[in-house]
Amino acid sequence: MNIRSLTRGDGVVIGAAVLLFIASFLKFYSVNGFNLDQNAWDDLGTGLGLYMGGVIGAALVVVNRCLPQPRKVAGLDLGTVGAAFTVLVAWSLFWTLVDVPTGGSAAAGLILGFIAALVLAGAAIATPLVPALQGALLPAPGPAAPQPYGAQPQGGYGYPGAPQPQFGGQAQQTQPFPGGAQPQAAPQQAGPGAFSPFWFAVPAPRPLFAEDGSATPIAELAPGVWYLAVEQRGQGLLAEMQDGRRGVLQDASNIQRG
Repeated sequence: MNIRSLTRGDGVVIGAAVLLFIASFLKFYSVNGFNLDQNAWDDLGTGLGLYMGGVIGAALVVVNRCLPQPRKVAGLDLGTVGAAFTVLVAWSLFWTLVDVPTGGSAAAGLILGFIAALVLAGAAIATPLVPALQGALLPAPGPAAPQPYGAQPQGGYGYPGAPQPQFGGQAQQTQPFPGGAQPQAAPQQAGPGAFSPFWFAVPAPRPLFAEDGSATPIAELAPGVWYLAVEQRGQGLLAEMQDGRRGVLQDASNIQRG
């Protein structure tokens, strides 16, 4: 699971679910002339069926977002099932709020629960549709800090200062980056229009697809890790991972070049 794939909309879903859970312990109804201390858990159908149903729906939405590949339940996407849960809870709490028994009035637990369920359902549905909610919830880590000038560069694949693999009998060499300067890949001897391999990092988790054009991702590129672009493949890139596997990055927009 990759929590860095969570979006701002998922953050709203998580916050609303926490608020809904808290509301389940608050006073549900108040009745004129009576001192009632009743919350949603005094009726398991309300506590488990409504309030916890909304929390479970939120958990399905968030878990599905963190998984490398969407999971299905009875042929339905796990996130879709979770969103349906949240809509059903908001709908049920709305009518519970409207149909308060005669002589009674809605208390904090019911009012706050309905507001939380409404926000929860709205965020679960709107996140795939509203660009403002699709931004990353957690900021992507920046590339590792460069070594001081003259220091021995840190080794290991996926680090622009490390020894790099060979292409066509020539090795790409880079030096430690003095003064914290942005790393730049050393150009190769190539004719006009030829592709020169370079290091890059993605701004958000992105799927890597097989070279044969299969629609199923073979891996996921994570922010903060340097990968090697080996070839241009249409609008995408043929990328090499740390373990030597190669695949096509179809979405190469806004990548950071090394």
